[in-house]
Amino acid sequence: MPVDVIADPATEEQIILVDADDRPTGVAGKTEVHRRGLPHRAISVLVRNARGEMLIQRRNPAKYHSGGLWANTCCSHPRPGESTLDAALRRLPEEMGFVCTLAPLFKTHYRATLSNGFIEDELVHAFGGTWEGPVAPAPDEVSEYAWVPSETLFADLTARPENYAVWFRHYLVTHRDDIAAWLSRPA
Repeated sequence: MPVDVIADPATEEQIILVDADDRPTGVAGKTEVHRRGLPHRAISVLVRNARGEMLIQRRNPAKYHSGGLWANTCCSHPRPGESTLDAALRRLPEEMGFVCTLAPLFKTHYRATLSNGFIEDELVHAFGGTWEGPVAPAPDEVSEYAWVPSETLFADLTARPENYAVWFRHYLVTHRDDIAAWLSRPA
């Protein structure tokens, strides 16, 4: 059953709309973007440790979409005038409670209807980083987290895809080789 999200257009986060080549075409409120499935720019962060395990999070069940599903370390949208790297560097401590150096991993596009009727149509800039310190996720964002070896993650995704957010499934399938190579590189 779709969730009725009520947003105040005057205070709602504005998202950068883009064309197929990632050129900005305007901005719109987050709720409108997801209700109408407008193509927009997004960021995702994948973090590993020195053992090549990936830090994944289970989204808080109260999130307006994909609550309770496992996803990559963090994700969000750049604000108008904000670079994708700056957005990733801003969002990582907001969501997971730490900062690390990030570098581009891949760009990807996906479109999917979510369980609440919202539509994601994202051109995603994915960044990777390495972290060995404490993790202190924001409880309103994250209900739990885990460091997972890539073989375990890929096997569980195959066995139980419904446990993972649609964008994370897309990354792990479409960019599996890029992610596996990144995870196996020396930290």
